[in-house]
Amino acid sequence: MALTLDTYRLLGRSGLRVSPLALGSATFGTDWGWGAERDDARKLFDLYVERGGNFIDTANTYTDGSSERLLGEFTQNNRESLVLATKYTTQRRPGDPNSAGASRKSLVASVDASLRQLRTDYLDLLFLHVWDFATPVEEILRGMDDLVRQGKILYVGISNAPAWQVSRMQAIADLRGWSPLVALQIEYSLIERTGERDLIPMAREMGLGVTPYSPLGGGVLTGKYRRDDLTASHLASEGSTRGSFNAALGTVTERNIAIADVLKDVAAELGCTSAQAGLAWMLQNPDITAPVIGARTPAQLEENLGALDIDLAEDHLARLDEASAIDLGYPHQMLASDHIRNVTGGS
Repeated sequence: MALTLDTYRLLGRSGLRVSPLALGSATFGTDWGWGAERDDARKLFDLYVERGGNFIDTANTYTDGSSERLLGEFTQNNRESLVLATKYTTQRRPGDPNSAGASRKSLVASVDASLRQLRTDYLDLLFLHVWDFATPVEEILRGMDDLVRQGKILYVGISNAPAWQVSRMQAIADLRGWSPLVALQIEYSLIERTGERDLIPMAREMGLGVTPYSPLGGGVLTGKYRRDDLTASHLASEGSTRGSFNAALGTVTERNIAIADVLKDVAAELGCTSAQAGLAWMLQNPDITAPVIGARTPAQLEENLGALDIDLAEDHLARLDEASAIDLGYPHQMLASDHIRNVTGGS
């Protein structure tokens, strides 16, 4: 059944309603050498909102702050109808250790800076962006709860953190009556399914809505890369800044290109693009609330939104799952075995 951007979903264990695709704004601004200039970013924003989209994702340091500043300009006439999500923990001022990390000082200063850049007096959702392995969880949770009580943020979430820490935080928040985490942002796609080991089951159990980033594997799943692109030097010779970046991250691999090939075949059968089929695979996953999609041009955004019209058959889902399957590892693989199920099931 076809979806629309105004087919809103509840975000985790909350009453907050969000679109099934979130608009990522890391492409708003060209400070990083790629992205959308102001006028193009405005077109992307307007296109998404006019279709009924209400969920906008950014971060305090995306494009060196240009992302938040542009959104602050674009949202002046419809702020209340939008769900603005931003993040903190990445360094805002080089050389200042307290302008990064998850500490209360970093949290309060970052939120105040985001409020200024976004030209608003509250944030709908604040994510802890990256786990810092230093700040006590009680400090993080109490700091977030204080900001919720002050009305500066409405909901809190977490990204790029170990599942055991997230579940521990959720238990502490529940026991102490602090604001619970309602959202989890992780990298997740057909080429990156390791979140299925612990993070996604944890989110399901603990009441966090999952909003994956990089749902097309940094562009690998669009089918743009070939086996010639298995070396960063080849991509560099093609003049692809983002391509070289992906190669350096290790996402342009034989395995991932093989998955993209299967996706391309499925897309051809459906009469859609690889990007649309890849996003549709995620939209049909009941554990996923809203993938975060990014685009540099209105044409790219239009293509991505076309995923809402795609319905994958069971055969398509099975082929994609088989091509992209991962080893769940211990103890998941053992617990799923027939032997263990027999000896624990009493049959």
